Amino acid sequence: MFTERLTRLKRLPFPLGTPDWPGQVPRPPERGDLGVNYGTDWARRYPVRLARAAYTEAVTRPLVAAVAKPAVEGLDRFENVEGPVIFAANHSSHLDTPVITSVLPDRWRHKLVTLAAADYFFDTKLKAVYFSFALNAIPIERLKVSRRASDKAEELLAEGWNLLIFPEGGRSPDGWGQRHNAGAAWLSVRSGRPLVPLHVQGTGRLWPRGARRIYTGHTAVTFGRPVWPDAPRQQVAARLETAIAELADETSTDWWSARRRAAAGSTPSLLGPTAASWRRSWALGPSPKDRARRRSPAGEKVWPPKP
Repeated sequence: MFTERLTRLKRLPFPLGTPDWPGQVPRPPERGDLGVNYGTDWARRYPVRLARAAYTEAVTRPLVAAVAKPAVEGLDRFENVEGPVIFAANHSSHLDTPVITSVLPDRWRHKLVTLAAADYFFDTKLKAVYFSFALNAIPIERLKVSRRASDKAEELLAEGWNLLIFPEGGRSPDGWGQRHNAGAAWLSVRSGRPLVPLHVQGTGRLWPRGARRIYTGHTAVTFGRPVWPDAPRQQVAARLETAIAELADETSTDWWSARRRAAAGSTPSLLGPTAASWRRSWALGPSPKDRARRRSPAGEKVWPPKP
């Protein structure tokens, strides 16, 4: 009954119902070849793979080393796993993907596909071509499971490609983590391939969401032990989220302390404190932007005073 009434209301003329497209304004042409419909098979052909490998070694890795200076831990935790795997990471910056790509060993890096938001990375032809080439990205829907995208991801896993996915669905708006979507766990259970959790620290301070410039500094990438899909999807998703939180704790403190808190069930949440935005920001500590503001035009620190 409610649905029928809602449908009738939508049919009423504006402003009582849904507005129509203005007759004097031409509609933009629809692009059926962009977004989730963009075809990326060309990016995995052998000549393109060779070009991408050269681009990664000559451009991406040197730039990441100069800007983010990543320290890596935990590569030995999944080195004995036979691929393919699904890498699942927290997401706070556009730097996350190039940083992860640059630190992976060759056998994983050169067979890696990145699942990227169709509405952002594939909304124009230029962006679609670049990210398909540079990141070997395929378009996915952020807020819903697309049959076409999920089938494509499963097909690539069957062909031996590793996947990189961000279960949060998008970059953090304030530096703290977000609740995970179930897409990564769903794909793992459906394909039978393990999830390799990893945590990236520092990228959100170097290039936060909405920033107009990139700062330089240090980052850390910590890999965890594989999470196997030997349970229902909801349990696999919960185990993945817990694993990434434990890796964040390990990065911030040390392995032994983090393991003790994990055993006691007291690992700090990645969601941050339930408080006002200024309190959440303060809890993250100073950013490179904050430190830059404390410098005089000559480059000397004026606050805090030197010890």
